[in-house]
Amino acid sequence: MIDERSQAAQYWSANLRLIVGCLVVWALCSYGFGILFRPWLAGVAIGGTDLGFWFAQQGSILIFIGLIFFYSWKMNKIDQEFGMEE
Repeated sequence: MIDERSQAAQYWSANLRLIVGCLVVWALCSYGFGILFRPWLAGVAIGGTDLGFWFAQQGSILIFIGLIFFYSWKMNKIDQEFGMEE
């Protein structure tokens, strides 16, 4: 019983680390690069506009979609590691 609780706690901890990591990347790319760091990214040109504008309009969406696939892939690996796969 104790080992089962310990494994469940480790599984939940791994899940939370993954979620927090994904949220940090999402916040950095959408809020950080698109709003806070935009003045510093203004000198970098991509697609005919500056990098800060690109992150605000398209980059954060593409990164969010990438994070969805990364989360799914990584969560499947965590599930297999702890014997929770479907």
